[in-house]
Formats: sequence, structure tokens, C-alpha cells
Amino acid sequence: MRGYDALMIGETLFVSGLAMFLTAPIAGRLVTKIDQRLMLMIGFLSFAVGTWWMTYVTKDWAFWELLWPQILRGIGLMFSIIPINNIALGTLPPDRVKNASGLYNLMRNLGGAVGLAAIYTFLNDRTDLHLARLHEALNSAYRPALEALDGLTSHFQAYGSDARIMALKQLFMMTHREGLVMAFGDVFLALTMLFAVVGLSTMVMKRPSVGAAPASEH
Repeated sequence: MRGYDALMIGETLFVSGLAMFLTAPIAGRLVTKIDQRLMLMIGFLSFAVGTWWMTYVTKDWAFWELLWPQILRGIGLMFSIIPINNIALGTLPPDRVKNASGLYNLMRNLGGAVGLAAIYTFLNDRTDLHLARLHEALNSAYRPALEALDGLTSHFQAYGSDARIMALKQLFMMTHREGLVMAFGDVFLALTMLFAVVGLSTMVMKRPSVGAAPASEH
């Protein structure tokens, strides 16, 4: 949206990794002191707050607007990653943990692939929907659109007879950008609802045995 190169993207998005790094020692201590289901709920709800914050995203958002949502998501991820293995495998008898660990890792990888595919599909569908609505609004009866088109035409008047065509292309690109931004907002809203529901459902999970540890976390 903002024309960032790879370095600028890295400088903007490193905050989540830094938040995870700084939160890891805290999460490691808490995992042995509090109910791991409560810790997992805190992680999921923290992530949900971060994605809810992102539902207000606009094309003008930069580092400072993205700072706190990234911090919340980084904290939420670390609070979720550490206890989730024990919660998933800690209720099983020792002789079943090895096979369960393999199945758990398989489902985690499969879930990630399916989740990404679902997000991209949802993003494409919502982008098409918003573009269709925006294109319906951009007609000769909508005065702001006409004023924007006239302003763009004046900007490109140095190109002579092609100024109007270039203005139309620019207006189309602006419309597509806004439709995509709105679609990303919808994706973040869907993720917010998903993580909120999963976070609240952690309290119905069976509590793992004290001192239980998964056979493998990789």
C-alpha cells in the first residue's frame, strides 16, 4: 500500500518478534505457576485485541500505528506457544504421548496451510465485494468522484489528450487500493472473532497433569 521495500517492511514488522523475545522469559516462568489454560486464554485474547485494533487500518498507517497491535500479537503468540503443547499432550498417558506428538505436529502444519488458504480466499472475496460496491458508487451522479476525476485530469494535463485516460486509471488504482484496505480490515475482524471464541473456550479444556511434558515439540 505504501510502496515499502523489503528493508522498510522488516523495520516496520520486527516489533512482533521483539515482543515475543522479551515475553519469552516471563511466559516461561508463568507456565509453571498458573493454570496453563488461563495462560493460553490470555494469549489468545491478547492476539484478538491486536487484530481488533487492526480492523481500523487505513492506507496511511505506518510504523507508529502498527506498533501496539504488533506488540499485543507478539505477546499473545508467546503466551500461546509455550503452554499449548502441554495442554494438547499433557492429558495423555506416557505410552501414548509419542504417537500423539507426531499426530499433533501433523495437524498443526496442516492447520497452518488450511488457515492461510482460507485467509487468502476470504481476502480475495471481500476485495471483490468492496470493489464492486465502490465501482457502483463511482458514477456520473456522485459529485466527489467527478471532482476527484477533474482534479486528476488537471494534474495530468501536461500529457495532452491522454490526461483524461490517465486520470481514470489513477482513479481506478485508488479505488482498488481502498477496496483492498477494507478487505484487510474484514480479515482482521474475522481473526478477532476466531481468536476471541477460541480464547474463551480454553476453560472447557481438560487440565493437563502436573509436571506433564510433551515428548517432542518439533
